[in-house]
Amino acid sequence: MKLGLEGRTALVCASSDGLGKACALSLAREGCTVIINGRDADRLQTAAEQIRGETDAKVTPVQADLNTVEGREALCRTAQGASILVNNNAGPAPGNFQDFEREDWEHALEANFYAPLFMIKAMLPGMRARRFGRIVNITSARVKSPTPTMTLSTAPRAGVTALVRALALDIAVDNVTINNLLPERFATQRQVEMAERISKEQGIDRESAMKVIAETIAAKRLGRPEEFGDTCAFLCSVQAGYISGQNLQLDGGSYRGLI
Repeated sequence: MKLGLEGRTALVCASSDGLGKACALSLAREGCTVIINGRDADRLQTAAEQIRGETDAKVTPVQADLNTVEGREALCRTAQGASILVNNNAGPAPGNFQDFEREDWEHALEANFYAPLFMIKAMLPGMRARRFGRIVNITSARVKSPTPTMTLSTAPRAGVTALVRALALDIAVDNVTINNLLPERFATQRQVEMAERISKEQGIDRESAMKVIAETIAAKRLGRPEEFGDTCAFLCSVQAGYISGQNLQLDGGSYRGLI
């Protein structure tokens, strides 16, 4: 399927690794010029070279911290004219609600609520003026299935979910869509860290811990990053112009609710 993305520019936040890089790679394969972002210069350059090597796309790496005003402004300056914005950022570690202090909440809000909010605010006017825009926010399956250990992640991302639902009603008339992708248990560094946590708690090796994680998924396997990236690319496509304000779960069939 031709997604109609040739020649468009996509800004993918936090994309030097993991699901962000998978999204950038899929968009590059569809003919987009991609702007990728990260804080680690070496990792960012490695990701840029990989994407160029696999796709022949034009890739612009921007070293910037999404959790700062200066970092977001640097990204937006580079991405003027971009018609695709993929919001992504690292999530906080799991923990006990009673152990989280005000500074923990402030950091979580900055990373997982304010960062996407202000990126959307900066990029949206241009998309509306050009009458084409695709905004995809990578949130979490925990938004719809909260757990006690993930409150620090769930609460800010639930705020993004409400924001998206409200904005979708206003911007659809200008051919701008905004949607959320809700991942659970993909084969990324995040799950390696989760496995190390389980390994310490249960006294098992990391391979066994990864199997424990996979067993929590209905499909009995971790998701592949390329599956996630290709789903993101479709939501950015011309064909997806009638899909907006939605929360699409990529969880191997694990969600137990109806809606």
